[in-house]
Amino acid sequence: MMTVAIEKKYHVGYYSLLGFEREPFATSPDPDFFYPSQEHDKALTMLLIELRLRRGLSVILGDVGTGKTTMCRKLLHELNQRRDMIFHMILNPYFASEEQFLVTLIQNFNIEISSKVKLKDLDVTELRDLIEQFLIRKTIEENKTVMLIVDEAQKLDPATLEALRILLNFETNDHKLIQIVLMGQLELYPKIIGMDNFMDRISFRYTLNPLDVMDTKALIDFRMQRAGYRGYEQLFSDEAISEIYVQTKGYPRKINMLCHKVLKEVVIKDKKSVDRNLVQEISERDVMFDIRR
Repeated sequence: MMTVAIEKKYHVGYYSLLGFEREPFATSPDPDFFYPSQEHDKALTMLLIELRLRRGLSVILGDVGTGKTTMCRKLLHELNQRRDMIFHMILNPYFASEEQFLVTLIQNFNIEISSKVKLKDLDVTELRDLIEQFLIRKTIEENKTVMLIVDEAQKLDPATLEALRILLNFETNDHKLIQIVLMGQLELYPKIIGMDNFMDRISFRYTLNPLDVMDTKALIDFRMQRAGYRGYEQLFSDEAISEIYVQTKGYPRKINMLCHKVLKEVVIKDKKSVDRNLVQEISERDVMFDIRR
């Protein structure tokens, strides 16, 4: 009977039983749930300034789970509001060769070529020329800003990084013709630090750090509000939030995952709120699961 009751709860959505309109702690990078901590807000604001000024290359670094991908989706959301922005985002930046990388750019930016020309027959120089002509037309003649955003940039190999550096050579006296944003894990930095010609082109660099305990509480409150929480009681006690911070060390992705598990347990156990003991119980269970694996 208990199993049937639990199944009914999940059928209607555990979050609705707690007074939410939407799932509050999903780990998908929804820009509507982007919490603008002081660090994240500063990084996003400075990044938008760099793009508007067409300064060229920006690099955002951060450990796994610090919110880079969600910030990237928020950036795309902001860019979508502007009619003078042309952008493409690369989610998996692995390319077998420079030719493959350049062909991908031409296809994704919808760069027009003659019907008599086949991309596979063009060499690297000809592919670069096509991209440069496109950038000149869009940036100088149409006054558009063209951007390439690369997520998971730590996966870039030296050949593709060099190809990006060469693209940054396309410029006027005032600005770069293409704006490049690299968002990657900390392993990206050792890759680029040895490339003097690449490092010199970085206009803005920022490293995202985990949240402190106050921002952890603010993140939880923010996401609950975004999810339309209608409960009258304090769902997470102050002690529970302190324990969530201890267990997650302030990493947004870990905070969301732990809060999701804790709220499901609240529904299963018919509890009214989350206390420290429940957070510890779930965390210890996860540790034991990892050990057994």
